[in-house]
Amino acid sequence: MSLELISLENIQEVAHNYGYWAIFLGILLENLGIPVPGETVTLVGGFLAGSDELNFWLVLGDAIMGAVIGGVCGYWVGRLSGWAFLVKVGSIFRISEVRLLNIKEQFSQNSAKAVFVGRFLALLRVFAAPLAGVAEMPFRKFFVYNFLGAFAWASLMVTLAFFAGKIISLEQLVAWVSKFAIVALLILAGLIFVPVWLESRQVKELGSEK
Repeated sequence: MSLELISLENIQEVAHNYGYWAIFLGILLENLGIPVPGETVTLVGGFLAGSDELNFWLVLGDAIMGAVIGGVCGYWVGRLSGWAFLVKVGSIFRISEVRLLNIKEQFSQNSAKAVFVGRFLALLRVFAAPLAGVAEMPFRKFFVYNFLGAFAWASLMVTLAFFAGKIISLEQLVAWVSKFAIVALLILAGLIFVPVWLESRQVKELGSEK
């Protein structure tokens, strides 16, 4: 998710001017729940590395550190601030408290997978760490999966942009990744909410038979 004022051109300009700091802070801020397009920032960093404007390994290190540190901060914000904070963040993305409750319930049952897989999905990338804190997931367990997820996500995004950027335009690359993220998010939403809907329907049917 991103702020409408932050266009791809703006991100490129900031990355050109501030280099590695722009990449690190962009990803860090997204993980803190601020609607900065961290995925696009990462792709821009990889693209600039592919065009020899930045160093590939430094961009990758920035992306990993920004994601890991942002995730840890998000975890402790959720742990210390609790549910009220998460509801406020959810209102920024127009997500109702009822939906957040459903997400929290599913998250608690699959916390490790959610933290890892959440790296690859825009909404979960913002909410996974605070949710882990709210759900009081053990910090050591969270840190391991947070690091593994950050490493896998950053490696994929930076490497993809590094090589694909030599073949297609940055605009096209960002568009393709965004479409994939939307499809993946819809699939995940289906996996989460369809079972909940089926279960509630079954309970209603059993209740009406009595």
